[in-house]
Amino acid sequence: MPLLDVHLLARLTVEFRLSMRRLLQDLCEELQDNYAVLSSRLGLPIGWFELLNRSLTGEAYSNWKGVGWIETLNELVYFLDILHQWEREPHRRVFIGQLFAECREKFFEHGYSNELFPSGRPSVPGFEKRLAHFCERLTREVIQEALFLDPALAVRWHRQSRWLRWEVPGTLKADFERAQLAGAVSIGSAVEWVKAPQDVRHALKRVGGHATFLIETDQIIVKIGRDTVPLWTCREQGTWRWKVHKETVALETARGLVTVGPTLVYGKDREPRTVVRTKPKQVERIARSCRTIQACWPDGHAILALLTSRIVPLKAKGVVSFSYRHRPGLSFINCFDRDDLDLIDDLIHENSHHHLNLLLRKYVMYHGDHNQQIFYSPWRRGLRPLRGILHATFTFTMGAMLFEKLSTWASGRGGAVRWKHAGFSRGDLLRAKFRCLEEVESVRYSLQDLHYADCHLGWLTASGCRLVSELKDAIDQVERKADRFRPDVLRSKFGLDLRRHMAKLKKARMIYGPMRLAEV
Repeated sequence: MPLLDVHLLARLTVEFRLSMRRLLQDLCEELQDNYAVLSSRLGLPIGWFELLNRSLTGEAYSNWKGVGWIETLNELVYFLDILHQWEREPHRRVFIGQLFAECREKFFEHGYSNELFPSGRPSVPGFEKRLAHFCERLTREVIQEALFLDPALAVRWHRQSRWLRWEVPGTLKADFERAQLAGAVSIGSAVEWVKAPQDVRHALKRVGGHATFLIETDQIIVKIGRDTVPLWTCREQGTWRWKVHKETVALETARGLVTVGPTLVYGKDREPRTVVRTKPKQVERIARSCRTIQACWPDGHAILALLTSRIVPLKAKGVVSFSYRHRPGLSFINCFDRDDLDLIDDLIHENSHHHLNLLLRKYVMYHGDHNQQIFYSPWRRGLRPLRGILHATFTFTMGAMLFEKLSTWASGRGGAVRWKHAGFSRGDLLRAKFRCLEEVESVRYSLQDLHYADCHLGWLTASGCRLVSELKDAIDQVERKADRFRPDVLRSKFGLDLRRHMAKLKKARMIYGPMRLAEV
């Protein structure tokens, strides 16, 4: 399981696409066989989903849009099963307690637990109503997202089906998870998007973004209040009636495009507030960062080009970059509260999450969930579960490799010119060296905990052990190369920071570990 084997990752991507195609087929069969009544009640067009599964391109099964849609459908089926059980459950208080714990563990990225348990407790009164409304919301979301995957197929299926009228309640509000502007939506393979005309956007604003999609035998119409406006028609082999835009390309390689989406803007409370068009300045910064990675670390750049497909700038003070497991290839990067060196680091960091998530879809790395918060995280300065430590160790190992490559690239003949041309200062070079050494110390700390999780707790699988071994070998190589500039860092203004960091890790080891089995 070599860390930088792009050919292996390409093969895993193909396997991932096949597995998602099988998952979609399995979900359709499960809905038909086990939840036919609930599906009919919710208006789920299962036959159309099956038709989509036979017509979508391979890429749709591995990019952020197609995978996100299938994962949402998977979650809907899960909660339909919960609703089915709830209607027949005699011991509801025990059942809801178990469900509360499971939601907090399995759906921590979504906030589903807050929606189903707004009081923060496993309360029985009103739960069935909340669960039913929740399933209805997921159903609307699944159908609307599928409409924009292939509108022609939706119209054709409706024409061939026995449905007399097909209405899909939905919304065209700004979408924070998908980074979509108000009145706009991604279409097809997600490289293009359509935006409503100005008068339609004004009408949407008056009704809070709510709309109904009317699928007819030759077109799709959007109903806003009492008004209707055509969205897509069958003429000329299918035509969007709203203006089609292409996302800005930051990187174009033989493996595909890396595009830049709109900017997600947060408020002072660190909550998303709106989505706005991204300014060309930020697109160029991202493009230049990609070029710098390509110049200093070709192997890392190849994996970035393979696994990251869309970058969404974040305008959010104090909010770190992030990504979602169920939206592979979609990276939210803070481009406003971070400088150019941080931008390169964040691009590699989020791509490393995509990297590990792909590996975790293929290989079982640990036994069970083990959500116990018992391992100290040098990065979050608090206790984290095993999966969090594994993700952090993986991504920050990649970060250490990046900073070592940047430091080496800036040295030697012509290094100063390359460094300046990339937009960095001499101070940035010293900081890159410091960050490399800082990450080496942090990764070493967590590797000890992963070793303990394996040898003393027996939590890691053979695949997990191989991955940890690869991480150890990688950080050993980085440390050997970084030892050349360690004296320079220790003599610099960053020397005190590095010593303090090492002292904090030593203190944390005395307080938090190694963990004992009796403490788990």
